[in-house]
Amino acid sequence: MKKLIYIVRHGETDYNRLGIVQGQGVDTSLNERGRRQARAFFEHYQSEPFDLVFTSRLRRTHETMHPFIEKGLPWEQFAEINEIGWGSHEGKHSTPEMREEYHKTVSQWKQGKFEARLGNGESAADLAHRLSQFIRHLREREEKQILVCSHGRAMRCLSCLLLEVPIQQMDNYKHHNTGLYVFRYEGERFHLELENDIRHLKSAGLEIGL
Repeated sequence: MKKLIYIVRHGETDYNRLGIVQGQGVDTSLNERGRRQARAFFEHYQSEPFDLVFTSRLRRTHETMHPFIEKGLPWEQFAEINEIGWGSHEGKHSTPEMREEYHKTVSQWKQGKFEARLGNGESAADLAHRLSQFIRHLREREEKQILVCSHGRAMRCLSCLLLEVPIQQMDNYKHHNTGLYVFRYEGERFHLELENDIRHLKSAGLEIGL
């Protein structure tokens, strides 16, 4: 069965703009620019024949997909696609010391040390495990065009898992707020069709942001 999976990052929050760590323990709402980004995404893609919407359990993904949900698309929430847990760093302004620890952790992941974690949060191995459960669910669904809203680090790891490449490579998959990835599922494999597409932001005259 052929399927198209559209995966979009949530719109901007004030914490994104202020450099405050969110993760999964801080449940923020979109700011005004994030709402404009979500509206621009909806206006660009509202004619796509989506069968349903999947979001994480965090409010910023719900609000990003609100126009589609309000339109009447079936909506399901999955904790498996929540953002990675950054532990004790969540809710705090990013300091030079925190950034140094973050870059050290990411460097360890790139070396294949997937049990490394930031601030007693989740490891890359933890994240990959729960995302793999979500992928199994995607494979089992009968719907042919699914819209998914998730988070930056989760999307990086999810992209690797879908494409069956080592998760050491997850930082190769960039993401802006409401940046879109499209994967085609065919022949039991996922294939990348579109990467971090932001045409909807440019068409709406919105600055790209983070």
